[in-house]
Amino acid sequence: MKKIVISTGGGDAPGLNAVIYAVVKSSHARGWEVYGSRSGYLGLLNLDEMVRLTPEMVADITSTGGTIIGSTNKGDPFAMPIENLAGEVEIHDVSDRVMKNFKRMGFGCHIAVGGDGSLEIAHRFAIEKGMPVIGVPKTIDNDLEATQLTFGFDTAVSTATEALDKLHSTAKSHDRVMVVEVMGRDSGWIAMNSGISGGADIILIPEIPFDMDEVCKKLDDNELHGKDYAIVVVAEGAKAQNQEVIHKGNGEIGRAEKILGGIGEWVAKEIRARTGKDTRSLVLGHLQRGGSPTTFDRLLALRFGAMAVRLAEEGKFDHMVALSGDSMTSVPLAEAIKKRKKVPVNGNRVKTAREIGICMGEAGELEATEKMVTGCAC
Repeated sequence: MKKIVISTGGGDAPGLNAVIYAVVKSSHARGWEVYGSRSGYLGLLNLDEMVRLTPEMVADITSTGGTIIGSTNKGDPFAMPIENLAGEVEIHDVSDRVMKNFKRMGFGCHIAVGGDGSLEIAHRFAIEKGMPVIGVPKTIDNDLEATQLTFGFDTAVSTATEALDKLHSTAKSHDRVMVVEVMGRDSGWIAMNSGISGGADIILIPEIPFDMDEVCKKLDDNELHGKDYAIVVVAEGAKAQNQEVIHKGNGEIGRAEKILGGIGEWVAKEIRARTGKDTRSLVLGHLQRGGSPTTFDRLLALRFGAMAVRLAEEGKFDHMVALSGDSMTSVPLAEAIKKRKKVPVNGNRVKTAREIGICMGEAGELEATEKMVTGCAC
């Protein structure tokens, strides 16, 4: 092993630069060269977009957000959108060109940092093209089953919690219901953790289809107990019972997944129409992806990066770095991308939320919680 290449794909997350830092420093200690492929696989498609990464170049990047080599969520070489001479966008398989440049550069390993989509592409290169690949899990959604946590998640939750803290004062001042939409795709981890920590009255997550009647009952119950304002946290992938997930379509050509969003405004309109309460909504959006990583995310990202280099040294390819307890381990990429991690509907977080009076939107939930608190079996 003399040269490796690192890429960062998919949505950005706080901690990406810390991974790059650890990979470069750990590789340099072994006498290896490290190159960065800009914007996912763009550097491997066009070698002019390949950049040599030295310890001096990465000296001050650990605390910064984003990624110094860029990222993209529409750069799958097996289905790459390319504009033809007529200005029309066509989808082409350019994976052979990627492999040709990979070999031409003399790389011995590709460290692919990304979420389930990026890791699935990396796995395809491993099994179909023979590329020696190591995956590093990255997603603020924390929805990869094979690792206990992903970096970026803690920072995203901290950002959302801070926003909820600030909304309490303005909601209370105007007796308003504030509906806050957070990211997470079809997993409710950000909504659950920030909602509980930020003192939300209602948390709506994809794992529990919600009943608007129950949501409004909770708001009425608040008023009976002298609270005329409320904070509602809604995961972007949440949906009402017997309804489809609200989304904005497929977005740009080459993007694999639909762009979620709009559920927060829908919930706010329903609350306003059903209760007459002054209700406002806001979407935190990409604020959750930005800023400096928390101490936890920095440390986790640094440990992931160093572990990826150790796996490269061992020749343990087509595997993903993972956190298990307090230990670094690895799992086959095929296992890592098999399914997404969901919030357990009967798990500790949901139980804690209900026990401290947070409504999850299930039908009959308020009455069941009252019986639990009073001990009434009637």
